[in-house]
Amino acid sequence: MSDNVKLLLVDDDQELCELMGQYLQSEGFEVSFAHSAEQALPLLQRDGAYDLLIFDIMMPGQTGLELLQQVRPRVKTPVIMLTGRGDDIDRIIGLEMGADDYLGKPCNPRELVARIRAVLRRSGQPAVTEETAAVLRLHNIELDPGKRRVQVAGNEIEMTSAEFNVLAELMQAVGSIVSKDELTEKVLHRKLTAYDRAIDVHVSRVRQKLAAAMPGSELIKTVRGAGYMLVSE
Repeated sequence: MSDNVKLLLVDDDQELCELMGQYLQSEGFEVSFAHSAEQALPLLQRDGAYDLLIFDIMMPGQTGLELLQQVRPRVKTPVIMLTGRGDDIDRIIGLEMGADDYLGKPCNPRELVARIRAVLRRSGQPAVTEETAAVLRLHNIELDPGKRRVQVAGNEIEMTSAEFNVLAELMQAVGSIVSKDELTEKVLHRKLTAYDRAIDVHVSRVRQKLAAAMPGSELIKTVRGAGYMLVSE
């Protein structure tokens, strides 16, 4: 998967960038660097220049969150945020602003590679299986796994790869509860860990976007202690 995959790592810690860059390059990735948000912006003028972006949240000048806010939704490239351990608010804000995942610093390089591969996998592949890869239609929602497109009443809804896959999983299991563990494994391609709010934020974002497109609707129910369910028509 890593052949010719282009990464942009944005972090003011130049020594860390060098060490992480060497490891990522040894794993077959092509890595570019920027040491500030201001330095990164000119590199992000063209969507598709990189396959994945890695932003450190805490940087002097503009933060990684401010950089993310500037490039979303114009740049649809997947983003992983690097956060200080325990910075739950920043992590949640990052996800709400369109980040695909986050990892606490200092991070294990092997874990970062695993997260990169998981994000690339879910951004490039449908969440549904080949057997059920047909267009899904429900509640005036049309989800096309092949085109990675969601429409409500004919109007396209912008979704991140994680949000798209959340909706796909819930539409496939309409009327049934999908546990947070199952959603995390299928959507984020990792195990759910204690205090991990990532999947909750992605579900919340899908709710908000559906509600904006379908005022008054409440299609996704939270089943306390069990998971989430898309209500049947």
